[in-house]
Amino acid sequence: MTHNKNVLFGGLLALSLAAAPATAAVSASEAARLGQDLTPFGSIKAGNEAGTIPPWNGGLSEPPAGYEGTGQHHINPFPDDEVLFTITASNLDNYSEHLSEGIRAMLETYPTTFRIPVYQSRRTHAVPDWVEENIRENATSASIVGESEGLSGAYGGYPFPILHGNNEEKAWQVMWNHLTRWRGISGTRRTSEVAVQANGEYSLVTSQQEVFFNFYNPDGSEEELDNVIFYYLSFTQSPPRLAGGAILVHETLNQIISPRNGWGYNAGQRRVRRAPNLGYDSPIAAADNLRTADDTDIFNGAMDKYTWSYKGLKEVYIPYNNYRIGEKGTPYSEILGMSHLNPDLTRWELHRVHVVEADLKEGERHIYAKRRFYVDADSWNVVLMDQYDGRGELWRVTVGMLKNYYELPGVWTVLDVYHDLQARRYHVLGLDTEEPTTRVFSDDVPNKRYFSPSSLRRRSVR
Repeated sequence: MTHNKNVLFGGLLALSLAAAPATAAVSASEAARLGQDLTPFGSIKAGNEAGTIPPWNGGLSEPPAGYEGTGQHHINPFPDDEVLFTITASNLDNYSEHLSEGIRAMLETYPTTFRIPVYQSRRTHAVPDWVEENIRENATSASIVGESEGLSGAYGGYPFPILHGNNEEKAWQVMWNHLTRWRGISGTRRTSEVAVQANGEYSLVTSQQEVFFNFYNPDGSEEELDNVIFYYLSFTQSPPRLAGGAILVHETLNQIISPRNGWGYNAGQRRVRRAPNLGYDSPIAAADNLRTADDTDIFNGAMDKYTWSYKGLKEVYIPYNNYRIGEKGTPYSEILGMSHLNPDLTRWELHRVHVVEADLKEGERHIYAKRRFYVDADSWNVVLMDQYDGRGELWRVTVGMLKNYYELPGVWTVLDVYHDLQARRYHVLGLDTEEPTTRVFSDDVPNKRYFSPSSLRRRSVR
């Protein structure tokens, strides 16, 4: 089924559109390629000439036998797949053209422990039929508002399945596809995050998270979004020094109309306060400052501090179909190595990625002077990110461990990993193998008052 879409929010959005040019959508004839030579989400349907990337044949949209439903830790649908070869520091030159700079640096920084087990490539991404229909409609109506600050004419699917315009416009489109990518309608999870120190020590920070992807509300429309892409709540449960705190975020679609709205609840003061600095390079305390606010979800929020450029499509080894590292009962101590994840639990495959670069604008301030993004061409997830300091040196390397959540269906990360090469520390977000359940997805549409600041204190003290 196709859900309602409306091109404008009303007078406020019309004013914002007048303030700056917007990229034009593609023609109907160009959009007709979706589902033909292109996948329904815009990637090249055919495999590569070498046969190392297969054609897309519908993805993975049905759970394997034995899977009982959302919340159960996933069963590996490819248990018989074996490692084809392993990339190490000693042979990386043989594979360098298919490695990001950050991953090459990881191999060089940790030559005796970090390695990349490469498996056959499986293009598992898929979306529901109604999302596919919305993507097709978005292709002919979506546009960028201003200088990347907003989005118009899109709802319930990737807004730009077919990139068009100049390199800056294509870069914005790639990032907006990431920001609005399909991750279900709503969900909850209890997970832990850790900052692993140089000596391998760590302590868990555990939280309960809830999200409602308003952009994918099956009962809604663009006009009814109220300028909010998603609502997010996080309640910290341990350690005791952080327990009871909470964060509420309303992520906006058009930042000209309104920037992100955030609130925090302090358990000691029993007060809810606006959190105006919950963005850009604000440090995240639970991550021991190894992750910035806009590093979360690998990238989120406003793009206005950077000049963006699209560098094209490349074939790169990226983490994909990572089911082993999320298996129920796997101890965190087995997942977490001294300086990086246990490579024996990871799976890497060759896939096409869009490469996007962001350079800090003159006069703007951010701890990263340059960022390079590698975005999975099928799912539009940013899967690798290289971050550079003010001296132009590679500083941090971020890795998203992708897998298909076949109950959606769709590809998303199971773990997000943030490496600081200079400090020899790293941070992991999303650990849940020691929990009784994993992410629980729901098609239910919650009352938006559930995500209101007025309810934050009441729910935090339950």
